[in-house]
Amino acid sequence: MIDALKEEEIVNKVGGRFKLSTLIQKRLAAINAGARPLVNFQTDDKMEIVVQEILQDKIFLDTSNEVKVVADGPESGGPPELDLSAL
Repeated sequence: MIDALKEEEIVNKVGGRFKLSTLIQKRLAAINAGARPLVNFQTDDKMEIVVQEILQDKIFLDTSNEVKVVADGPESGGPPELDLSAL
């Protein structure tokens, strides 16, 4: 088993175990369909690649539970910041 999955850090980063499971499943499906890995990680284990993508903030789930890829660069986006002042 991948050690990072035993830690709460990755669960909290994604927003819960269900979201983590969903993100891993959808990203694995994309990689199996031919998507290129977003991290330089020397392994053939696709699950380890997906976990590294999550830990390095390369992928996340949007509000409709779709996988989003964070582009490299200063305007990369990423998970949206919540403006709680508007609530």
